[in-house]
Amino acid sequence: MRKITLIATLLLVSMAKLSAAGEGYHVQLKMTDVKDTLAYLVHYYGKGRPTIFITDSVMLDHNGVAVFDSKDPDFVGGIYIILLGDKARTNFEFLLNKGDNIGITATKGKLPDGVKFKNSPENERFGEYIDYLKGYSKEQDKLKEEIKVATTTEDTDRIRKESIAESKKLSDYRHDYEKTHPGTLLATVFNAMETPDIPEGTHYFADGVTKDSTYAYRYYKAHYWDGFNFRDDRLIYTPIYDARIEEYFEKLVVPWPDSVEKEGDELLKKSKGTKDMFHYTLWWLTRNAENSKIMGMDEVFVYLVENYYMKGDAFWLSAEELAKYEDRAQKIAPNVIGNVAPEIKLPNVMTRKDESMLDLKGKYTVVVFYSPSCGHCQHEIPKLDSLYKAVLKGKGVKMYTVATETDDTTIAAFVKKNNMQEWTNTWDPDHTSDYHNKYDVYSTPTIYLLDDKKIIRGKRLDHSNIASVIEMLEKKAKAAKEAGTKTAQ
Repeated sequence: MRKITLIATLLLVSMAKLSAAGEGYHVQLKMTDVKDTLAYLVHYYGKGRPTIFITDSVMLDHNGVAVFDSKDPDFVGGIYIILLGDKARTNFEFLLNKGDNIGITATKGKLPDGVKFKNSPENERFGEYIDYLKGYSKEQDKLKEEIKVATTTEDTDRIRKESIAESKKLSDYRHDYEKTHPGTLLATVFNAMETPDIPEGTHYFADGVTKDSTYAYRYYKAHYWDGFNFRDDRLIYTPIYDARIEEYFEKLVVPWPDSVEKEGDELLKKSKGTKDMFHYTLWWLTRNAENSKIMGMDEVFVYLVENYYMKGDAFWLSAEELAKYEDRAQKIAPNVIGNVAPEIKLPNVMTRKDESMLDLKGKYTVVVFYSPSCGHCQHEIPKLDSLYKAVLKGKGVKMYTVATETDDTTIAAFVKKNNMQEWTNTWDPDHTSDYHNKYDVYSTPTIYLLDDKKIIRGKRLDHSNIASVIEMLEKKAKAAKEAGTKTAQ
């Protein structure tokens, strides 16, 4: 572990240090070879290391004893960590449940091994599992080395079969534990870690003849969350959920706004009514949409704000913090992909004649917000001009620019220098158009692509991807036309 990361911005709001009050926990730590040293009780929150959070800290006394005690009725439990003064190296994990009253004895020189528990059979079993994992890892490492030097196909196949057999033993270990200790924290963790086993054999569509090449993907996605208990907040205090939800949305969910919204709704529905699971799910979905590099995901952000935040579901946010989300969504909403572009009518920097963006006639319109003094703009505009002359002009594209500065002399010089005379070049000397809010212009250059009906088809583009977006739109239009022709026939 490299460091302790104290609570990230959105998590800080609802995760105050545990207070002393009803059903929390009582943990007595005895270190046999350490005294007068600060000990930390630390927990996970959705993510694995190094993102861990301090719950409490107590000084080991002259006998090496420290007591972590809480009466917090909201405590739920999870996988916790004891860290000693040199936090980077000396630590061990254990299971902590609501109401636990346990004793721990450990020797710093042996950690993470040699930890003994009093009044905690589940931690004894957890220790047995950790020991099993060590043996499993050693066996897998041995097989990896063997496969590196394998010289025949038979040897390679044998080693792979042995590896699969060892993996099955690990899976059987977990399944057996789940059956013998149902409902326990460790059984819940094992269930949450479970990934679908895809049925072997050839699979067919309903006609019984056509092979279904998508079966493995569809089965895996449909059963991905089978073992995960969205009603158990303890799972958030383990290092499992963040990696699982990231894999689901990055690898299994089609990255289209409506698909992401639908899948997000499903997970939020599963966790609705919980405290930490719902909180983390909505936070993760929102952050993922806001930070996504995939065009159109800002629609998901607006959807989540309108359907959850503005309906009171983000219970951990203050009124001021909630207002920031609402304000951001309101700025994005008018210019999400699929909406008609807001009108801009500004004076042409050369002719002073008002130019309406919506009145511009073209199969496509590229709207560019730029600043002559912006270094990125100085680099991007010439490349955009080259693309226009080589590709876009031939596709019936019209260019409409809005300079974000008010010095018309500087703007006119920039237009001439970069050969933009064929474009419609405007500026807003009196700040009357409100283009900043209409098009969410918080940096330059900001580039939009509109179709012939002035519907937004692409946003935050650059010279490298405008042509490909147009090509994709034309392919979709052609496919739709062909499908319509077949239907008519």
